[in-house]
Amino acid sequence: MAAPTMESTGSSTTSTQTVTIAKGLNMALRNAMERDPKVLVMGEDVGKLGGVFRITDGLQKDFGEHRVLDTPLAESGIIGTAIGLAMRGFRPVCEIQFDGFIFPGFDQIVSQLSKMHYRSQGKVKVPVVIRVPFGGGIGAVEHHSESPESLFAHVAGLKVVSCSNPVDAYWMLQQAIDCDDPVLFFEPKRRYWEKGRLDPEAEHLPMVSSAVLRTGTDVTVATYGPMVKTCMDAATAAEEDGNDIEVIDLRSLSPLDLGPVAESVRRTGRLVVVSESPSESSVTSEVATRVQQECFYSLEAPVLRVNGFDTPYPPSKLEEGYLPDLDRVLDAVDRSLAY
Repeated sequence: MAAPTMESTGSSTTSTQTVTIAKGLNMALRNAMERDPKVLVMGEDVGKLGGVFRITDGLQKDFGEHRVLDTPLAESGIIGTAIGLAMRGFRPVCEIQFDGFIFPGFDQIVSQLSKMHYRSQGKVKVPVVIRVPFGGGIGAVEHHSESPESLFAHVAGLKVVSCSNPVDAYWMLQQAIDCDDPVLFFEPKRRYWEKGRLDPEAEHLPMVSSAVLRTGTDVTVATYGPMVKTCMDAATAAEEDGNDIEVIDLRSLSPLDLGPVAESVRRTGRLVVVSESPSESSVTSEVATRVQQECFYSLEAPVLRVNGFDTPYPPSKLEEGYLPDLDRVLDAVDRSLAY
């Protein structure tokens, strides 16, 4: 069954178009900037170049250098400036060029951005969106293929979300920009050019919610970001062995919306959680723990996890052996069903 966000629900289909995730993000930024003159885009090479992945292509030309700002190579400065702008009423959208470049800005995010609203007893809002292309699979060099989302999901005061298809890219980014809380928006870089059908007039899910992408009766598979396609492919392959897998896209990593996951597990009795990130103290750990607590008497097998390994991200020649793939997901499904 297709994802709920990929369907037109009663609106005209004349506006439906085929777009990539990259195009959906670009359209979302353009819409937000047209609606609100306080929305700014800032980051390394986001202006004239349009970003290394061309997500901001054409925005500086149409909105000017005062709203699409090319910044120095200084993530701490980018985020610190964005915090100050947000405190003065702007809604800055920062692009971190690659996931591994976010760490120079870690102190600003954790010490300032996440705490400002709480520290001011609710008087100060910091509606900053930080866009982070993340994950592997593009054959890049060191610091260009990381999965740091679990680090930020642990930080109180931040919302952490990840899109996996063009429809969610389009709607979730606009929702993130409209949100008065700081949002880290993780984008699966190796999926940027994958296509889907988008109807800008159709109904859409709230940003902080999970989505059942495929219904099934035997095993629940929960995942997010770049692993959604891998898990959907695994579910298709599992049909050949007579196994019916339900796939859930978590979408929001903090806060987690585990209602649909728990409901699914109470039917299937089994759960496999999949992510590219290292397994120790990860989002998959939290999902496994909370589902075990809520669904203990419904589980027919231990909750299993499929992750990247607990090592620094390897050289690009080795990344195929590092990243979870269809075979590793299917192996976990088979082990769950064997109990």
